[in-house]
Amino acid sequence: MANIRKIIFFGGLTLASVAAITIGGGFWLLHDSMPQLDGTVKLDRLTAEVRVQTDSHGIPAIEAANRVDAVRTLGYVTARDRLFQMELMRRKSAGRLAEIFGGMALDSDIKARTYGFHREAKAILAKLPPDHRQYLQSYADGVNSYMTDSGKLPFEFTVLGYQPEPWTPEDSLLVVLGMCENLTAWVERGERMLSVMEKTLPEAAMRFLTPDTDFYTEQLQKQAESLRPAQAIPVEALATALADQPADKTVPGQLAQLVQQSDFMAGSNAWAVSGKKTGDGRAILANDMHLGISVPNIWYRIELNYGDTHAAGLTLPGTPLLIAGSNRHIAWGVTNLSGDFLDLVRLDINPANPDQYRVGEQWRRFDEYPETIIVKGSAAKQIVVKQTLWGPVANQTLLDQPVAIHWVALDADAMNLNLFDLEQGETLEQAVKIVNSSGGPQLNVLLADDQGRIAWTLMGKIPKRFGNDGLVSRSWADGSVGWNGYVEPGDLPRVIDPPEGILASANDRRLGKNYPYVIGHQFGNGYRAYRITQQLTQMPKIGEQAMFNLQLDTESEFYVYYQQLALSILTKEAVARQPELAEARDYLLAWDGRADVDSLGFALLVEFRKQLVEAVFTPLLSASRDADKNFSYSWTYIDTPLQALLNEKPPHALPDAAHYLNWDDFILGQLKHGVQQVQAQHPGVALMELNWGRLNKVKQAHPFSKALPILSDLLDMPSEALPGCAFCVRAAGPGFGASERLVVSPGHFADAILHMPGGQSGQPLSPYYRDQQNYWLKGLPMPLTAGKSEHTLLLQPHIK
Repeated sequence: MANIRKIIFFGGLTLASVAAITIGGGFWLLHDSMPQLDGTVKLDRLTAEVRVQTDSHGIPAIEAANRVDAVRTLGYVTARDRLFQMELMRRKSAGRLAEIFGGMALDSDIKARTYGFHREAKAILAKLPPDHRQYLQSYADGVNSYMTDSGKLPFEFTVLGYQPEPWTPEDSLLVVLGMCENLTAWVERGERMLSVMEKTLPEAAMRFLTPDTDFYTEQLQKQAESLRPAQAIPVEALATALADQPADKTVPGQLAQLVQQSDFMAGSNAWAVSGKKTGDGRAILANDMHLGISVPNIWYRIELNYGDTHAAGLTLPGTPLLIAGSNRHIAWGVTNLSGDFLDLVRLDINPANPDQYRVGEQWRRFDEYPETIIVKGSAAKQIVVKQTLWGPVANQTLLDQPVAIHWVALDADAMNLNLFDLEQGETLEQAVKIVNSSGGPQLNVLLADDQGRIAWTLMGKIPKRFGNDGLVSRSWADGSVGWNGYVEPGDLPRVIDPPEGILASANDRRLGKNYPYVIGHQFGNGYRAYRITQQLTQMPKIGEQAMFNLQLDTESEFYVYYQQLALSILTKEAVARQPELAEARDYLLAWDGRADVDSLGFALLVEFRKQLVEAVFTPLLSASRDADKNFSYSWTYIDTPLQALLNEKPPHALPDAAHYLNWDDFILGQLKHGVQQVQAQHPGVALMELNWGRLNKVKQAHPFSKALPILSDLLDMPSEALPGCAFCVRAAGPGFGASERLVVSPGHFADAILHMPGGQSGQPLSPYYRDQQNYWLKGLPMPLTAGKSEHTLLLQPHIK
């Protein structure tokens, strides 16, 4: 959604569209698109009457005779509340945004057409079992019934001046593929970075800068030896890199371009406690999924009742999958595995014929797919996608050589919708088997059952690489490097009923050399998982409220290191020489160890670390930038090499020795830069008045609000102070954070909790557009299941 907002903003809306919504008719447009919540509706292909009861927060509870009718109704009510959001997601994956937004969406469309998701969706559908195809068709039928029969299309379609096309089963698969892209495509940037670093840096320097571990991960995974452990400082190699810096190293803006901090990643928290840790023997699951925060929210709340199934949780609009939730027997939640499921295959091109690439001893001709991209207001764009044995040829070369994208998400045989079956799961063993067989994004899945038991395992296909670990790009032409299928479902790792009664996942590395297959190279920093495990271990008897409170935890021991570092150089002598530093010292001493909205000192700690990261690593990587103008260094374990340098302070590896006498002088300089940056954001405000809430504010916008700022108050969520940080259990930044918070024990729905930002509806005039926002922002619990019904809609079979 964030990328789509940029496209709308930069592409702009037509003057006619702006006028349509801002001159008088705007309120009518919004009001006229308000959906029907009461009464009777005839729905094609229903087998029996379905009742949809909507509570005071717009959450529908569907009561149907069977699953097919329930899924068809789910499509209907989701379209009622989120149709335009669904439209944007399918268009983005299909590469059809330029049709409605014009030329500024071309780059997004070209990328999507290169992936070929629109072709792959058809191939996946053909391979699905009949019952899963039936569910997708039933969902599409429900969406289309709403579009054709209700006469209530969302206002965005009127503003943009077009009618949506019918929904198809392939469109639901496009939405799933879009989530695969969101969670796993970032690995391409990492492989490009590492391939450049391999070429331009000594091996010792590269390994030092790219460990797969940190202090907190080491505390948690003492039995899982790291594949890329922390290395001793290669002083000689770093000194050489510093000596080779170009003369224009201080060009303004270069620092921010060369080193990109990846503190926030598409990830999540999930944990489960068994009956050993609770008062009455129940198992409890908690899950908060961390994604970009937009309007409307990415998830849609639902309660389903059909046959013997009673389930509640969150769906991804455009799909009938219950991504996180519970039925009476099993609860499940997920976090991004953050592994490596994409390789860039270096292509050997025939010097005599650029239309051929080498496979073994043969030259093979590229397959070609002509693509026509319709562009609103301009001529259509014609492109040709080149396809290889290993995948499509990337639009961007790597070190001046073409590469093909070999990605699990582009393999129709690796994609399925087996996660459907969790909704009807009855035992923990059955649930683990379902999860392990499921295709789609690679995820950690936490499970709890109604017998007080818990489990952790993985879903999604894991490549079995040979001849290479996937870290950097290689040629696969001679057959010595490649993939040999995927890890068998029964060989995926799992933990069931651990003796300590605790399982936690926060995108951290859980495996190492002891697992026979390479899962990935850079997972999430281990602090969140460490803090969660530490707190759960200390709790004597855990209930749902305690689990929920932990989701809101803002303590950040992670930043204590940087506080102590700063205070160590703010000596009496330093402050005496520069009295203006006394305010910074007092500000840092005032920090309470948390990232609450009223926490003092924390804003400076965050900026100080940022300054250190950029100033330490930029001078070391100028050769990499020379080799690739798009190069940037981004590593989730960046604090491991950073803190090694700050602790040992090797004189020959001092960054910017031309301006600083020693490491202490350098560190003090970065602290002063940090003070300047924080104060520049709030001129005229004393440091001791700058609490964290002044800097960390919610920025939660509707896709149209930047193009139509006059409507931002109507379309956007209010900008309010936000607790939490990148290195808190409560992960939170201006446009990123917990897209939901779920706490549930199977069979105990009355005690379960679920809230999310924004609201259930995508209609700005709806009372359900923003009514959950305050619960999410203030950390207040809401029930998982729908409350007392305020509206009743009867869906009846349409007999022709």
